[in-house]
Amino acid sequence: MTIQQQVESLSACVAEIVGQYSLDVASTESINHEFNSTFKLTTKNGERFALRINVNSTRTLENLKAEIFWVNSIGNVKVPNPVANASGEFVTFGYHDASGRRLPAVLYTWLEGEELGDEPTIPQIRATGAAMARLHQQSAGLQLPEGASLPDLSEFFWGSPDFLTGARSMSDEEQRLLARARELVDDTVRQLGRQESVQLIHADIHPWNVMWHNEEVAVFDFDDSGIGLRVQDLATSLYYLDTPEQDEALLDGYRSVTPLPEYTERQMKLLLLQRRLILLNYLYETSNPEHREMLPKYQDETIRRVSELLQ
Repeated sequence: MTIQQQVESLSACVAEIVGQYSLDVASTESINHEFNSTFKLTTKNGERFALRINVNSTRTLENLKAEIFWVNSIGNVKVPNPVANASGEFVTFGYHDASGRRLPAVLYTWLEGEELGDEPTIPQIRATGAAMARLHQQSAGLQLPEGASLPDLSEFFWGSPDFLTGARSMSDEEQRLLARARELVDDTVRQLGRQESVQLIHADIHPWNVMWHNEEVAVFDFDDSGIGLRVQDLATSLYYLDTPEQDEALLDGYRSVTPLPEYTERQMKLLLLQRRLILLNYLYETSNPEHREMLPKYQDETIRRVSELLQ
């Protein structure tokens, strides 16, 4: 299906999910269809909400309960609030005929403002770093309740199936390079894990998951959150930045709240490479046609970067 066809195929699913909330919804609008699918709901009195339907996500019900528990516990960073349905549940299911599955969804309050997007300013990036540090302070030692769990981010693909090993579009030499890179990344994560304790981390704080409004950032989309190291969160954010000045702004913002975790330049380069390999693995998995078109060029560049780092 095209993206438009995929969005249209969710219409009945969205209607079933919306019908389980005590909201007088006047309109629904697709605002993002990539990894998951998000719809803006507007009620007759003008209230707005964001409905995220987990289309590609492999999150379990236990994972979603953990995400909701954490977001509900955050008080030191602006985040959207989960909204319970008429039955008092935060996770709502709707049947999606095209995939033959019941898809889970979470409804969140609406965040005002604009995503940082492709061209975040230095002050916005610095504020993002500070927000990440506050999230880390809040989640340190936070214990998930019974029946809630998050992926262990010491596992290379962070809970996703491995689509790279044995991929027919890669040569034996390319497979060997990837295997060696994975060994080095795994060793690095183990080394860093001996320096500090794991905790809840967002694991996907990039400019499209950060909103800017009235000179303040808000962080959303906790769908990739897991149990990992603070430096893994930093590496994920640094991966999406383009210049040394932006990198330093993020780190400076973090340092303004709490000291940075310890890591070497080599360790950070390996964590950045891991992020790229995780995204390459996603391109093999996704049903998003625009993303799948990126696969050949993205894979070639990834192999080049792996080869360069291993020299």
